[in-house]
Amino acid sequence: MLDLRIKSATWEAPNIVSYELRSTDGSLLPEFTAGAHIDLKLPTGMMRSYSLLNPQGERDRYVIAVQRDRGSRGGSKWIHQNLRPGEIISVAGPRNNFKLHEDAQKSVFIAGGIGITPMLSMVDRLKLLQRDWGLIFCARTRNSTPFLERLESDPRVRFNFDRERGGTMLDMAAVVGSYDPRTHFYCCGPLSMLETFEAATAHLPREQVHVEYFTAAEPPATTGGFKVVLAKSGVEIDVVAGKTILDALNDAGIVTPYSCAEGVCGTCETFVLEGIPDHRDRILTDAEKAANQKMMICCSGSKSDRLVLDL
Repeated sequence: MLDLRIKSATWEAPNIVSYELRSTDGSLLPEFTAGAHIDLKLPTGMMRSYSLLNPQGERDRYVIAVQRDRGSRGGSKWIHQNLRPGEIISVAGPRNNFKLHEDAQKSVFIAGGIGITPMLSMVDRLKLLQRDWGLIFCARTRNSTPFLERLESDPRVRFNFDRERGGTMLDMAAVVGSYDPRTHFYCCGPLSMLETFEAATAHLPREQVHVEYFTAAEPPATTGGFKVVLAKSGVEIDVVAGKTILDALNDAGIVTPYSCAEGVCGTCETFVLEGIPDHRDRILTDAEKAANQKMMICCSGSKSDRLVLDL
């Protein structure tokens, strides 16, 4: 964990504020790559993940943007109400589950609202490398669009405002079909957009399709009825109905890192030594899930009676 100071807070759009974080002593921050995120540990005990939107070569600061969500479980609401310049906040990371493939012939980014944040660092990186890219930014209206001034002068950026006069929802299938099949596609935004994107790109090789989810697509596995064995200590824990693996570990006083508790941030990724997980996360690829070598213990369960974890 790092204790970082809020250097500034900037209004970006209705209900969206960006925050610049710096070390308290002027030291350099850990390196990160485009698409990475950090976890903020709030005084309430909650951990929340936010994408880094500044260029990856910057070591003097981290910049994030937080949208106050109407359905917030308390994280974004607390940040908007309490985080002010000068405050100190504990930060973990950075980690990257949404990696940029820098050698792609063409990269196309499709963002919905606050989903633009990881893509800002990605396009900055591709500009530096002089690679070919395009961005389609979907928002309800022009006035609700964050980072508009930063992007609107670039001819490679196209805006789609579906609530403006004459506006329509983005035709995802038409967009995907208009590019060379070797193109790498990236999408981040609301769940409905991501589901439409995955359907539109289902015919493409999985290594060319990249998504980042903010919320879970299905509930966590809580059927219980299996035993978890911690290989490093030999401790065996029964996971009962109504509990996740993470719940059972916490109840037993075993501390493991986690953040979202929904399988979308990757903080709790754990290696599996024996057994068959019931995968519920949005991080692992289909191939990784089929291999059963790792899992997210915050939301995934077990299809076998016994699960041995590298803990």
